[in-house]
Amino acid sequence: MKFTFSWLKEHLDTTASLDEITEALTDLGLEVEGVSDPASKLKTFTLAKVIEAVQHPDADRLRVCRVMTDEGEKQIVCGAPNAREGITVVLAKPGDYVPGIDVTLSVGKIRGIESHGMMASERELELSEEHNGIIELPSGEVGDKFVDWLAANRPETVDPVIEIKITPNRPDALGVHGVARDLAARGLGTLKAVKDVTVPGSFPSPIKVVIAPEVAAKAPFFSGRLIRGVKNGPSPEWLQMRLTAIGLRPINTLVDITNFFTFDLNRPLHVFDAAKVKGDLHVRPSVEGEELLALDGKTYAFAPGTMIIADENGPESIAGIMGGEHSGCSDETVDVFLESAFWDPIAIATAGRALKINSDARYRFERGADPSFTQPGLELATQMVLDLCGGEASEVVTAGSVPDTTRSYTLEPARVISLVGMEIPEAEQRATLTALGFRLEGDQAFVPGWRPDVLGSADLVEEVARIASLTKLQGQPLSRPQAGVPQPVLTPLQVREKTARRMAASLGYNECVTYSFIDKAQAELFGGGTDALRIENPISSEMTHMRPDLLPGLLAAAARNQARGFMDLSLFECGPVFSGGEPGEQDLHLSGILVGANAARDPFASRRKVDIFDAKADAEAILQTIGAPAKSQINRKLDGWWHPGRAGNIALGPNALATFGEIHPRILRHFGIKGTVVAFTIRIAAIPLPKVKTPSRPALVLSDLQAVERDFAFVVDAQVEALTLVNAAAGADKALIERVSVFDQFTGLEGGKKSIAITARLQPRDKTLTDAEIESVSAKIVEKVTKATGGTLRS
Repeated sequence: MKFTFSWLKEHLDTTASLDEITEALTDLGLEVEGVSDPASKLKTFTLAKVIEAVQHPDADRLRVCRVMTDEGEKQIVCGAPNAREGITVVLAKPGDYVPGIDVTLSVGKIRGIESHGMMASERELELSEEHNGIIELPSGEVGDKFVDWLAANRPETVDPVIEIKITPNRPDALGVHGVARDLAARGLGTLKAVKDVTVPGSFPSPIKVVIAPEVAAKAPFFSGRLIRGVKNGPSPEWLQMRLTAIGLRPINTLVDITNFFTFDLNRPLHVFDAAKVKGDLHVRPSVEGEELLALDGKTYAFAPGTMIIADENGPESIAGIMGGEHSGCSDETVDVFLESAFWDPIAIATAGRALKINSDARYRFERGADPSFTQPGLELATQMVLDLCGGEASEVVTAGSVPDTTRSYTLEPARVISLVGMEIPEAEQRATLTALGFRLEGDQAFVPGWRPDVLGSADLVEEVARIASLTKLQGQPLSRPQAGVPQPVLTPLQVREKTARRMAASLGYNECVTYSFIDKAQAELFGGGTDALRIENPISSEMTHMRPDLLPGLLAAAARNQARGFMDLSLFECGPVFSGGEPGEQDLHLSGILVGANAARDPFASRRKVDIFDAKADAEAILQTIGAPAKSQINRKLDGWWHPGRAGNIALGPNALATFGEIHPRILRHFGIKGTVVAFTIRIAAIPLPKVKTPSRPALVLSDLQAVERDFAFVVDAQVEALTLVNAAAGADKALIERVSVFDQFTGLEGGKKSIAITARLQPRDKTLTDAEIESVSAKIVEKVTKATGGTLRS
């Protein structure tokens, strides 16, 4: 939507500057997309007077002029044929930028004579294409600003053009009057009322209007009248300049009037050459095979049922969108039928999309024109036609009736203040709505016809806030529900999630964010794919089910990276997984995968393939960081996507805290991944919360007594797990034994047995251990391990 500053002032009595207007428009929701201000390019130029002009000694077409300026007398060499003594000119000084020639002036020599500036032509200042000579002004004093002279004598040349962006919910701002109304409500001036005009008809209109019952809902009201004896031709200069400024091409007076009303008062109109209309005008649906050569020079074929305006010859106009060329007005038009109608917005939008026509009329009707202004708009346009083209108007003919859009909503001043967060007095709220055209009766606000977007009390709040300006809203801290130290904002689970993410990243993993839904085949590989997890309206065929695990997304990411040559990967994701479609069947997991080698190639042979112990170590590190108990068990009650014998669960009894190990080769083949993948999954919510809830760590317990370590080697069956042996040894004396760890394993003994060597660290608390006490604990360790594993102490 474009309009000039002077055009706006035709509707708004204001002293506000251009900058104040543009700032207010954006704040009101009418975002300013651009401002073209011709005066900004001319502000450096001043008026000067030629005192003397003599022939240049070395050039026939040049004159050396003495020019009186605001800085004293200057010498300027000029080649214009009208450069002569006594004329008032426009001076560009050294350092001024001349837009028409894209040059910044400097002092120069022309044929050996210095020139201190130039006297400009209209084309050089981009005022017109005139370049036959320099500008001669009929008035003005030396030193006056040229822009001030233009503002007083040729204001149209320095009239700024403002372009605003209109959101679909603001059809009222598609007319300059509507924009002025918002600015007046903000307090930037006084809105000038639209004239109340009634043009009496002096004869019955020979052209009548009929609305077919089939389209009565789409065409509620149609009005028009014949104006005979008009004299068409070029429109007045003021009207042409106003249309040209906003990018419209003047055509003739009658057409220019309709375009003017479209942008001035948001009232699209249409004029038919009455001599080319045969019979009455019928608003009806089109039939098969009908088409129309429109005013844009294109022929449109109508689908059956398209709403058109037709006479006995056939279609003459596409209702509410574009007229036909056959009945269009030309300079020879003498009698004209002027149309002003209201159309259903949905019907216009549907027809416009189907025909692929974008017109100013369609743009306004499909957003919702003011139905109550249909008849007054016709009267105002009639008066302008009579003023500019002469003629005699007939009586108004109508069909249908103006739709009743009367509705009201309750204004609750206290609720406005509560929702907006600003102290806006009730009187100011009511004044705001009144200025916007609302009619207030008690606490009821009746919505004007030009605001189809206001559909509830919440919209009243928005209007008050919009005019009051949310830029004035002051930030206020929320009141605390209780005094003292504020409680933590995050839940323990949220804190754990954040801590786990940070720890995984510090271990060298790159975080992935994948979709929460995957295809059915992948979901079935990981224990999902049931109807309970199926999405009713998936965004694609590859995203039909909620994910039962995080590993499918990570494995798909690994496959994509391998396809692009990245073979060594460390990826993790933290997010929800789903075991069903009901509340409570969602869990929070953190999963990570390792692919390829653990390091880059180097001369020290430090590069090796990742294995399950890498995944186990990382899982244990994250568990420790988020507060999992230090002592846990390993079991092998594994899901089907883990490699049997090369994976395990870190658990507290039946409660599995995490799973680590290799991914089953069958799963890797499905994803097309090369090599081995080790992974871990941590069930964050399964980790028990600490019994003592305190933000501080427990006190560090140290002993100043010497610790004692004893080594044991046991011969056990090959299937005995080292963890069984470690747990048995640690249980021999829980108070004295601080730690048990494996330091050696030897396989291939006679009978298929193996040797596992452990170290037990004994830490006394109250006194130094004697040899007898050490031997006693050692004997208990041997006894416990022998009983738990069936092994024997290696001699």
